[in-house]
Amino acid sequence: MDGPKNSTQCFTLLSRLLLGTDGNESSKEIVQTIASFGPQEFGGLWGLATSHHVIMRAFPPLRRVMAAEGNGSDWVDRAIAKEQTRIHHALSFLFPICDALEDLGDVIVIKSLDHWPDLGSDLDLYTNGESVDVVAVMRERFKAKVARRSWGDRLANKWNFIVPGLPELVEVHIGRLGQTGEQVAITDSLVARASDAQFGAHTFRVPAAEDRLIISTLQRMYRHFYLRLCDIADTARLVESDAVDYVYLRSLARSAGLWDGLATYLIIVSGYVKSYSGEGLALPSLVTSAARFGSERMFFKREFLRIPIFPQAAKLYVSEWERLLLNGELQNALRLSLLPGLAAAAALELKITGSDKGIW
Repeated sequence: MDGPKNSTQCFTLLSRLLLGTDGNESSKEIVQTIASFGPQEFGGLWGLATSHHVIMRAFPPLRRVMAAEGNGSDWVDRAIAKEQTRIHHALSFLFPICDALEDLGDVIVIKSLDHWPDLGSDLDLYTNGESVDVVAVMRERFKAKVARRSWGDRLANKWNFIVPGLPELVEVHIGRLGQTGEQVAITDSLVARASDAQFGAHTFRVPAAEDRLIISTLQRMYRHFYLRLCDIADTARLVESDAVDYVYLRSLARSAGLWDGLATYLIIVSGYVKSYSGEGLALPSLVTSAARFGSERMFFKREFLRIPIFPQAAKLYVSEWERLLLNGELQNALRLSLLPGLAAAAALELKITGSDKGIW
């Protein structure tokens, strides 16, 4: 199987299934692509859908297209059933963990449930409890082990727990957000505006729409520098739900130095949606006028949509750092100033050992 070529082909197929109109589900392009696939290609599609957290959203329409063409779809059914089992199992652990940590402070599930009915590969939580108490509860109540902490984890005050019987890591952000833990002011909004929502048989506390967008922007535009299909689908659904207060969002993001990055993130998503549905997101002018670049700057590499680091992402980093200084958050600005060195060390570690986990 030609890896890069077929990864691109699978990515395009998943994009059409997720973002195209109902008519596109049975379009000639989708049918022709599926007809050209063999076992290896379908295996690659399964793997890509897993890494992009879209199996539960992309595979049901894929099954309908295959059934309409008279093609067997047993493997699609197996993939959906396997993912449903994984999600049910993960939530059965996540609920008691949240319940236990609520004795220590506010607990909000961030990122992981944004993909619903899909689920992230880690279970991410934010709490304003104390680190020592969180670690004690996880160890005593759930027999969890603390995973090896990277330099970035320590800066961000982030802890990963290995819980017996749970394949996913439980990642707890304590009192801080951002790659170096530089964002503390926005956590007040996160806690104050969170609400309860039902996921399967369980109820979890989740962020408001604006805080979800802030956290997604931090993760995609200021840390990983790539987008997944779940990010595009999640954000498009959120915008189309009319749940976003853009005036409040701008105020909150500006105070954190993230507005340019957030506006750019929304424009990138809108451009990508337009390329498959024919129509972009209905974004107000306050967003479109603040964006630094759009989806035309993105490129597909190593199975994800990559954000160019120089000069685009670097300029966003500088804007965040300057805002923290203007806010008088000198300690947080100092934390953020460590990011370029951290990124360079991670790149070197990746080149030498094949992994940047000890750094990043």
